[in-house]
Amino acid sequence: MKRLLVVVVHETDPSARLGAWLRDAGLELDERHVDAGGSLPATLDGFDGLVVLGGPQSAMDDKATSPELVGVRAVLRQALDADLPTLAICLGAQLLAEVGGGKVRKGIDGPEVGALLVAKRDAADTDPLFRPLPLTPDVLQFHHDEISELPTGATLLASSPMYANQAFRVGRHVYGMQFHIETTPEIVHEWAERDVVGVAASPYDRETICLLSDAAHPHIEEAWRPFAGRFAELVRARTQQAA
Repeated sequence: MKRLLVVVVHETDPSARLGAWLRDAGLELDERHVDAGGSLPATLDGFDGLVVLGGPQSAMDDKATSPELVGVRAVLRQALDADLPTLAICLGAQLLAEVGGGKVRKGIDGPEVGALLVAKRDAADTDPLFRPLPLTPDVLQFHHDEISELPTGATLLASSPMYANQAFRVGRHVYGMQFHIETTPEIVHEWAERDVVGVAASPYDRETICLLSDAAHPHIEEAWRPFAGRFAELVRARTQQAA
């Protein structure tokens, strides 16, 4: 069984449905909760892939502000160098962008919040993970910062009207996604309760954001559960190539 290192950067964004989909696809998950004091391995030896989730921290935080992000950046750097199959989500994608030579800044158009759509770019037509997705798949957004510049050599795979850099690939196997696919309705309800500023920036009130999110979750699962299965296949294929 192929083994993934799953980095839970903050307790408010667990692997949730994505973790279940990956396990169902035959992968073993080694979850490390760094916000709760969990340690990260010194190297990615023994791991066949990496997942880095989101959290309320900022990719622009320094070591004094968010010391737990130091180790997260280190494993992302190793994954980039090895072209190890990687899914980096929201804050994870922002950290990946910075580690890879891109830039993150406070979103110039404010927070992007709630159940929304992203649109595939032309390059997605030849990407093994993104090609089978609908042209405008449902996703869940909850971020205040934006990836203003992609990592060096990255391929843009999806955009939104508000922020262009929604999904990208570096090399052949490393993926960053600004949006969320892993959430449950309960997780989004908690975020909507916590993130007063983000909700206030939305055209909807908290209750409506939650209702729209509830309605979107079946559509998110329909599009992204098979995506998780394709990522599992990528992990297995990469391991066979390395052997």
